[in-house]
Amino acid sequence: MAGQKYTDKQIEIARFAKALSNPARIAILEFLASQDTCFFGDIHEVLPIAKATVSQHLKELKEAGLIQGEIEAPKVKYCIQRDNWNLAKSIFGEFFRIYNGEKCRCD
Repeated sequence: MAGQKYTDKQIEIARFAKALSNPARIAILEFLASQDTCFFGDIHEVLPIAKATVSQHLKELKEAGLIQGEIEAPKVKYCIQRDNWNLAKSIFGEFFRIYNGEKCRCD
């Protein structure tokens, strides 16, 4: 693979996978996905995660495009970014359907 470029889909999968690689981020996503509307408030008050840690995880999730946040003083509004959420579901589903492990077995 030396010298080969990665496909856009491979880059996208890796971007989402990186964002999902921490249990605190999974907890944040589960919490936001369970809300009927966008969440106005401090996530660290709802989840057992320190405020500074929440900020870093929210930044990673926003950079991956899985959430969006807007400042509406004095609070911040957080929501799942539905388009990218659905894209992630689709590309991971496709990835696992295509590469289902049947060809490669090490047992």
